[in-house]
Amino acid sequence: MPTHGEKRALPYSAKQMYDLVADVAAYPEFLPWCAAARIRSHTHHDEHEILEADLVISFKVFRERFGSRVTLRPRQTMIDVEYLDGPFRYLNNHWHFENLPEGGCMADFFVDFEFRSRALQALIGVVFNEAMRRIVAAFEERARQLYGPGKAVSRAASTDNA
Repeated sequence: MPTHGEKRALPYSAKQMYDLVADVAAYPEFLPWCAAARIRSHTHHDEHEILEADLVISFKVFRERFGSRVTLRPRQTMIDVEYLDGPFRYLNNHWHFENLPEGGCMADFFVDFEFRSRALQALIGVVFNEAMRRIVAAFEERARQLYGPGKAVSRAASTDNA
């Protein structure tokens, strides 16, 4: 039952970061271990959108596909991810972005999951915290590529429970 939470001040607007994370189809272009992404469905509602998506994660000898329901709330700059099917017992993930008065935004990331397979769970347990930091760093690097370097921001906090 590894969990990881991280809050980080970033030199980009909440909307920019929200748009970047909401673009699930682009994940294989920059996200470590993400070999493929496919949007199964995309529905629009009054206040939110729902994507059902498949991601293929490839790590060493393991290659797994999992499905998730991604709820996009653009007005609140929030993204919630629920597990649908694949190698997990469960998966919960959320992102929330808030503009900061001095510019940039605060990014709040949280993930909690457990694999069905003891072998996969043992493998991820060894590298979990570093893997989560690399994933968050990949989103930051993608923001730099899309939006430029921004101003220096040094505030970050994380909580891990592997």
